[in-house]
Amino acid sequence: MIKKLTLFISILLFIFFTGCDKSAKDDANQETSPNVTNNNGSDDKQVDKNKNGDYNDFTESMKKLENMMSGGEKVEVVNFRKLKELLPEEFDDMKRTGFSGEKTNAFGIKVSKAEGKYKSEDNKQKIKITILDMGSMKSLAGMTAFAWSWAEIDKESDDGFERTFEYKGHKAYEKYNTKYQDGEVQVLVAKRFMVEVKGNDVPMEKIHSALYEVNIGDLESMKDEDKKEE
Repeated sequence: MIKKLTLFISILLFIFFTGCDKSAKDDANQETSPNVTNNNGSDDKQVDKNKNGDYNDFTESMKKLENMMSGGEKVEVVNFRKLKELLPEEFDDMKRTGFSGEKTNAFGIKVSKAEGKYKSEDNKQKIKITILDMGSMKSLAGMTAFAWSWAEIDKESDDGFERTFEYKGHKAYEKYNTKYQDGEVQVLVAKRFMVEVKGNDVPMEKIHSALYEVNIGDLESMKDEDKKEE
Protein backbone atom coordinates (compact mmCIF):
# COMPACT_ATOMS: atom_id res chain seq x y z
CA MET A 1 0.00 0.00 0.00
CA ILE A 2 2.76 2.44 0.90
CA LYS A 3 4.27 1.86 -2.57
CA LYS A 4 0.98 2.97 -4.13
CA LEU A 5 0.98 6.09 -1.98
CA THR A 6 4.60 6.81 -2.92
CA LEU A 7 3.70 6.53 -6.61
CA PHE A 8 0.71 8.78 -6.07
CA ILE A 9 2.86 11.37 -4.26
CA SER A 10 5.49 11.24 -7.02
CA ILE A 11 2.87 11.90 -9.70
CA LEU A 12 1.36 14.70 -7.64
CA LEU A 13 4.75 16.31 -7.10
CA PHE A 14 5.53 16.08 -10.83
CA ILE A 15 2.25 17.76 -11.77
CA PHE A 16 2.62 20.36 -9.05
CA PHE A 17 6.17 21.41 -9.88
CA THR A 18 5.60 21.24 -13.64
CA GLY A 19 2.83 23.77 -13.16
CA CYS A 20 4.97 25.91 -10.86
CA ASP A 21 7.90 25.79 -13.28
CA LYS A 22 5.67 26.84 -16.19
CA SER A 23 4.27 29.75 -14.19
CA ALA A 24 7.77 30.83 -13.19
CA LYS A 25 8.96 30.73 -16.80
CA ASP A 26 5.93 32.71 -17.96
CA ASP A 27 6.61 35.34 -15.29
CA ALA A 28 10.28 35.47 -16.23
CA ASN A 29 9.44 35.95 -19.91
CA GLN A 30 7.12 38.81 -19.09
CA GLU A 31 9.73 40.53 -16.92
CA THR A 32 12.68 40.03 -19.33
CA SER A 33 14.01 43.28 -20.72
CA PRO A 34 15.20 43.51 -24.34
CA ASN A 35 18.37 45.29 -23.10
CA VAL A 36 20.97 42.68 -22.04
CA THR A 37 24.11 43.74 -20.21
CA ASN A 38 27.54 42.28 -20.99
CA ASN A 39 29.03 43.35 -17.67
CA ASN A 40 30.38 40.22 -15.94
CA GLY A 41 29.78 41.59 -12.47
CA SER A 42 26.16 42.35 -13.22
CA ASP A 43 25.70 38.92 -14.78
CA ASP A 44 27.09 37.17 -11.67
CA LYS A 45 24.80 39.15 -9.41
CA GLN A 46 21.86 38.29 -11.62
CA VAL A 47 22.75 34.57 -11.48
CA ASP A 48 22.94 34.70 -7.67
CA LYS A 49 19.65 36.53 -7.58
CA ASN A 50 18.06 33.90 -9.82
CA LYS A 51 19.39 31.08 -7.62
CA ASN A 52 17.98 32.68 -4.49
CA GLY A 53 14.70 33.24 -6.27
CA ASP A 54 14.53 29.61 -7.38
CA TYR A 55 15.18 28.41 -3.82
CA ASN A 56 12.54 30.73 -2.40
CA ASP A 57 10.06 29.63 -5.04
CA PHE A 58 10.79 25.97 -4.24
CA THR A 59 10.33 26.55 -0.49
CA GLU A 60 7.09 28.43 -1.05
CA SER A 61 5.81 25.73 -3.41
CA MET A 62 6.53 23.03 -0.83
CA LYS A 63 4.64 24.98 1.83
CA LYS A 64 1.66 25.29 -0.50
CA LEU A 65 1.78 21.59 -1.35
CA GLU A 66 1.99 20.52 2.29
CA ASN A 67 -0.89 22.85 3.18
CA MET A 68 -2.98 21.43 0.33
CA MET A 69 -2.24 17.85 1.38
CA SER A 70 -2.99 18.39 5.06
CA GLY A 71 -6.02 20.65 4.79
CA GLY A 72 -4.23 23.45 6.64
CA GLU A 73 -3.38 21.38 9.72
CA LYS A 74 0.07 20.53 11.06
CA VAL A 75 0.00 16.80 11.73
CA GLU A 76 2.62 14.48 13.17
CA VAL A 77 1.99 10.85 12.29
CA VAL A 78 1.52 8.27 15.03
CA ASN A 79 4.64 6.23 15.80
CA PHE A 80 4.42 2.92 13.95
CA ARG A 81 5.30 1.11 17.19
CA LYS A 82 2.05 2.40 18.63
CA LEU A 83 0.15 1.24 15.56
CA LYS A 84 1.75 -2.17 16.05
CA GLU A 85 -0.05 -2.51 19.38
CA LEU A 86 -3.33 -2.70 17.46
CA LEU A 87 -2.18 -5.76 15.52
CA PRO A 88 -3.35 -9.05 17.06
CA GLU A 89 -0.84 -11.70 18.08
CA GLU A 90 -3.17 -14.35 16.65
CA PHE A 91 -6.78 -15.00 15.68
CA ASP A 92 -8.68 -18.14 14.78
CA ASP A 93 -5.92 -20.60 13.81
CA MET A 94 -3.70 -17.84 12.38
CA LYS A 95 -0.54 -16.79 14.21
CA ARG A 96 1.57 -13.72 13.56
CA THR A 97 4.79 -14.76 11.86
CA GLY A 98 6.26 -11.38 11.07
CA PHE A 99 6.08 -7.67 11.77
CA SER A 100 7.43 -4.59 10.05
CA GLY A 101 7.01 -0.88 10.54
CA GLU A 102 8.28 2.34 9.07
CA LYS A 103 7.88 6.10 8.99
CA THR A 104 8.66 8.15 5.91
CA ASN A 105 8.96 11.90 5.51
CA ALA A 106 9.52 13.28 2.03
CA PHE A 107 8.94 16.94 1.11
CA GLY A 108 6.92 17.39 4.30
CA ILE A 109 4.63 14.46 3.42
CA LYS A 110 4.64 12.08 6.38
CA VAL A 111 3.37 8.49 6.43
CA SER A 112 3.59 5.84 9.16
CA LYS A 113 2.86 2.14 8.71
CA ALA A 114 2.69 -1.03 10.78
CA GLU A 115 2.21 -4.43 9.16
CA GLY A 116 1.65 -7.91 10.52
CA LYS A 117 1.81 -11.19 8.59
CA TYR A 118 -0.12 -14.30 9.62
CA LYS A 119 -0.15 -17.95 8.58
CA SER A 120 -2.24 -20.97 9.37
CA GLU A 121 -0.63 -23.99 11.01
CA ASP A 122 -0.30 -25.77 7.68
CA ASN A 123 1.18 -22.60 6.10
CA LYS A 124 -1.40 -22.67 3.31
CA GLN A 125 -3.49 -19.71 4.37
CA LYS A 126 -1.88 -16.29 4.57
CA ILE A 127 -3.19 -12.93 5.79
CA LYS A 128 -1.54 -9.54 6.03
CA ILE A 129 -2.88 -6.68 8.17
CA THR A 130 -1.63 -3.15 7.46
CA ILE A 131 -2.41 -0.03 9.48
CA LEU A 132 -1.43 3.19 7.75
CA ASP A 133 -1.40 6.71 9.17
CA MET A 134 -1.51 9.08 6.21
CA GLY A 135 -0.92 12.10 8.45
CA SER A 136 -0.30 15.17 6.30
CA MET A 137 -1.80 13.40 3.27
CA LYS A 138 -5.18 13.00 4.87
CA SER A 139 -7.04 15.71 2.91
CA LEU A 140 -6.29 14.11 -0.46
CA ALA A 141 -6.34 10.50 0.73
CA GLY A 142 -10.10 10.18 0.65
CA MET A 143 -10.41 11.91 -2.69
CA THR A 144 -7.58 10.56 -4.80
CA ALA A 145 -5.34 7.93 -3.23
CA PHE A 146 -8.38 5.79 -2.37
CA ALA A 147 -10.99 6.70 -4.97
CA TRP A 148 -13.51 4.19 -3.60
CA SER A 149 -13.91 6.34 -0.47
CA TRP A 150 -16.15 8.78 -2.35
CA ALA A 151 -17.78 6.24 -4.66
CA GLU A 152 -20.52 3.65 -4.32
CA ILE A 153 -19.46 0.28 -5.76
CA ASP A 154 -21.46 -2.93 -5.99
CA LYS A 155 -20.27 -5.52 -8.51
CA GLU A 156 -20.72 -9.28 -8.65
CA SER A 157 -19.82 -12.03 -11.11
CA ASP A 158 -19.03 -15.75 -11.25
CA ASP A 159 -15.45 -14.91 -10.28
CA GLY A 160 -16.26 -12.87 -7.19
CA PHE A 161 -17.44 -9.47 -6.01
CA GLU A 162 -16.37 -5.90 -5.30
CA ARG A 163 -18.28 -3.41 -3.18
CA THR A 164 -18.22 -0.52 -0.74
CA PHE A 165 -19.97 -0.70 2.62
CA GLU A 166 -19.96 0.78 6.12
CA TYR A 167 -17.92 -0.77 8.89
CA LYS A 168 -18.42 0.52 12.43
CA GLY A 169 -19.40 3.92 11.10
CA HIS A 170 -16.55 4.18 8.59
CA LYS A 171 -16.43 3.87 4.81
CA ALA A 172 -15.03 0.50 3.72
CA TYR A 173 -14.25 -1.40 0.55
CA GLU A 174 -13.80 -5.08 -0.22
CA LYS A 175 -13.17 -7.35 -3.18
CA TYR A 176 -12.84 -11.10 -3.41
CA ASN A 177 -11.98 -13.71 -6.03
CA THR A 178 -13.96 -16.87 -5.33
CA LYS A 179 -11.90 -18.98 -7.74
CA TYR A 180 -8.54 -18.34 -6.10
CA GLN A 181 -9.90 -17.38 -2.66
CA ASP A 182 -7.92 -14.15 -2.65
CA GLY A 183 -9.39 -10.96 -1.27
CA GLU A 184 -8.95 -7.75 0.62
CA VAL A 185 -10.86 -5.27 2.73
CA GLN A 186 -9.95 -1.64 3.46
CA VAL A 187 -11.42 0.74 6.03
CA LEU A 188 -10.82 4.50 6.06
CA VAL A 189 -10.86 5.69 9.68
CA ALA A 190 -11.27 9.37 10.62
CA LYS A 191 -10.21 10.38 7.07
CA ARG A 192 -6.64 9.69 8.14
CA PHE A 193 -5.97 6.03 8.93
CA MET A 194 -6.29 3.11 6.56
CA VAL A 195 -6.72 -0.44 7.81
CA GLU A 196 -6.15 -3.03 5.11
CA VAL A 197 -6.46 -6.80 5.37
CA LYS A 198 -5.35 -9.01 2.46
CA GLY A 199 -5.79 -12.76 2.35
CA ASN A 200 -4.53 -15.55 0.11
CA ASP A 201 -6.21 -18.95 -0.12
CA VAL A 202 -8.70 -17.98 2.60
CA PRO A 203 -12.48 -17.54 2.76
CA MET A 204 -13.73 -13.95 2.95
CA GLU A 205 -15.06 -14.67 6.44
CA LYS A 206 -11.52 -15.13 7.71
CA ILE A 207 -10.44 -11.80 6.23
CA HIS A 208 -13.30 -10.13 8.08
CA SER A 209 -12.31 -12.02 11.22
CA ALA A 210 -8.83 -10.50 10.97
CA LEU A 211 -10.30 -7.03 10.50
CA TYR A 212 -12.47 -7.49 13.58
CA GLU A 213 -9.33 -8.02 15.69
CA VAL A 214 -8.16 -4.45 14.98
CA ASN A 215 -9.69 -2.06 17.51
CA ILE A 216 -11.08 0.65 15.24
CA GLY A 217 -12.19 2.74 18.22
CA ASP A 218 -8.66 2.90 19.64
CA LEU A 219 -7.30 3.85 16.22
CA GLU A 220 -9.87 6.62 15.79
CA SER A 221 -8.96 8.05 19.21
CA MET A 222 -5.43 8.73 17.90
CA LYS A 223 -6.60 11.14 15.20
CA ASP A 224 -6.02 14.35 17.18
CA GLU A 225 -3.39 13.43 19.74
CA ASP A 226 -0.45 14.49 17.56
CA LYS A 227 -2.05 17.51 15.93
CA LYS A 228 0.08 20.64 16.13
CA GLU A 229 -0.99 24.22 16.43
CA GLU A 230 -0.43 26.53 13.49
